[in-house]
Amino acid sequence: MAPDPGSRPTPTATGRTTDCRLLLVRHAKAVPKDLPIDDFDRPLSERGYADAPRTGHWLADAGFAPDLVLCSPARRTRQTWQLAASALKDPPPVVYDERLYNAAPSMLAAVLAERGPGLGCVVLVGHNSGIHELAVGLGGSGPLDLLERVRTGFPTSGVVVMDVLSGWERLAPGSGTVAAFWSPAD
Repeated sequence: MAPDPGSRPTPTATGRTTDCRLLLVRHAKAVPKDLPIDDFDRPLSERGYADAPRTGHWLADAGFAPDLVLCSPARRTRQTWQLAASALKDPPPVVYDERLYNAAPSMLAAVLAERGPGLGCVVLVGHNSGIHELAVGLGGSGPLDLLERVRTGFPTSGVVVMDVLSGWERLAPGSGTVAAFWSPAD
């Protein structure tokens, strides 16, 4: 289910927007953790290489035009975004921020609050369990089936679309509305 990408944030009398759109992307499937590779350097698996472009095609087909991508610098997250971005007509700039590597939800929210002001749509490419916990924590409203899917899990290459009415600087538990949830299995 894709939200209306044309529903852009509404400017207020001061010119500020009343909401923001957050696209949470979990990295694609990586090679197993038990291989003799440092976790940070684990590459995508064969399945990950196949699924990551599908994520980009879904974003493009849904009409999203992100202003910025915040991405963990781990190899698997960088590879995921590079493969997904190839499907976008006009890929946004990317910031690889070391604080996003295996980050807790509070750190993910802090980076969004720091880098998001003035932007309407931001993609955050990260890792479980932090990205799943952020989605669950922010998702205070939305269709019941989507809220349940978000609570149940966050598959690799999945995307949770969240509208945040309070703006980036005031991200708080329950402040988001889950607008869509997609994964390669859909």
